[in-house]
Amino acid sequence: MTFRKRGVLAASITALALAATAALAGCSASDDSGENSDAASETVRIGVVGASDPYWETFTEAAAAEGIKVELQDFTDYNQPNPALSEGELDLNQFQHIQYLADYNVSNDDDLVAIGSTAIYPLGVFSTKHDKLEDIPEGGTVAIPSDPSNRARALNVLQAAGLIELTDGGSLFSTPDDIDADASKVEVTEMDASFTATSLSDVDAAVVNNDFVTDAGLKFDEALYQDDPEDEGAKYFINIFAAKAEDKDNETYKKLVEIYQTDEEVQAGVFENSGDSAIMLNTPVSELQEILTDAEEQVRENK
Repeated sequence: MTFRKRGVLAASITALALAATAALAGCSASDDSGENSDAASETVRIGVVGASDPYWETFTEAAAAEGIKVELQDFTDYNQPNPALSEGELDLNQFQHIQYLADYNVSNDDDLVAIGSTAIYPLGVFSTKHDKLEDIPEGGTVAIPSDPSNRARALNVLQAAGLIELTDGGSLFSTPDDIDADASKVEVTEMDASFTATSLSDVDAAVVNNDFVTDAGLKFDEALYQDDPEDEGAKYFINIFAAKAEDKDNETYKKLVEIYQTDEEVQAGVFENSGDSAIMLNTPVSELQEILTDAEEQVRENK
């Protein structure tokens, strides 16, 4: 198959003004002093949402070829991987975009950092009852994720789709309170991101995060609408590998990021798993940190 490897998007985003254990029996990727140990004897615990996605097996095999044993810990929702990382139950996680991490860091007075980019994914509106946006009835119900960053992005998607109007014009911090009910076609209901897809039998449509599309039996090309991951504001939705601040320079972790970004089979697997919709990235870490710092400042200002 062919796939669009889009590492150069990092430059274009910049130009545009710029989405568990108490202890290991073996050794970790860094010792208590922060010094790196021999990669050949290391085990790295990575928290993900969707460990059954085929590309993760490809990734762990590629890592093993480099002498790094990867242990994946699967999570069922977005609320768990960051606390697990912060508490030392994980070494890395890879499930979130920058805006989500910014919200988490500010809300929890934490300092997790981005150590590598993966991709930007479009956010789609799906329905099992209607074939087109215009078929969604007046007064219909649309489910969206309830976590702040994905909630705001979902509301902006619904506004762009013509289903709602936001009194603030749409921002990274929009909430359902900003919906102009008189000017909107549908009503919005919030729920955990992991439930929006499974709620489709009860609502007219739902905004479904990429992680849950395939598991729900949906197909990416069946989305009634999706946002454009190349828009100016897309930098906040770059997906990342996250680590504790003390591990930002860990060479083993950097090697795992490099494998993810450069191994052709891994990249092809990620792209295929996204329904050929992902924009693959290799954004400089310094740029990721600038975006994260900017996002955190905005979150503080809007608290």
